[in-house]
Amino acid sequence: MPKSSPTLYRDPDRLAASDRVAGALSLAIHEHRLLPGTKLGEDEIGEVYGVSRTIVRAALQRLAHIQLVEMQRNRGAFVAQPSQQEAREVFETRELLEPRTAHKAATLATDADVYRLREHIALEHAAMDAGDRGRALHLSGLFHIDIAGIAAQATIAGFIETLIARSSLIIALYSRRDSALCDSHAHHALIEAIAEGDGQHAEELMRNHLLELHEALDLHQCAAPPRSLKDALLSRES
Repeated sequence: MPKSSPTLYRDPDRLAASDRVAGALSLAIHEHRLLPGTKLGEDEIGEVYGVSRTIVRAALQRLAHIQLVEMQRNRGAFVAQPSQQEAREVFETRELLEPRTAHKAATLATDADVYRLREHIALEHAAMDAGDRGRALHLSGLFHIDIAGIAAQATIAGFIETLIARSSLIIALYSRRDSALCDSHAHHALIEAIAEGDGQHAEELMRNHLLELHEALDLHQCAAPPRSLKDALLSRES
């Protein structure tokens, strides 16, 4: 009898639990409740989410695969800490890719796409008004991913999504100016250019917006994790 693939015997409940924990940790990282350099203790995470260390380990491996987490031998898992050089490279790459993607999105966007972008920015504003800086930043990143999706360039959109995930870590480490994190005027102007089908203007606006984000970084100092892992995770769970 041929040997069966081990994937056929995966426990669906365990897989679902691992996905749930990975998603919760990812959101906490993107919302800056878990800052770069935070040690991700398996026991603490398991206690917060009511799962085994095996499930936690699988979740951490998933996040390591997308570079949100670093696995260090004999030390454990930590929220990733992009270097200053990587910070420069990430934003320089975004400055190359996203303006052209915005141009393409403006030529393809439907009324439904524009409506969805407007709804998205309303959520971003609500988070800012509530003083929830982390959620506003996370929504800002999703806004950029949505524009890449409208452009219907799946390969480039995948690159952009990865770059934006790294950008969230970079901003947590090196940002010096809150106003540049979620510039509502820049996003409003982008939506209007996309709604009008003005690809050239959308491209220019996106380029200027990303340059402002890049200039808002202080690549000389890093933030330090301010609180315990458990407190950071429970700040959303409660």
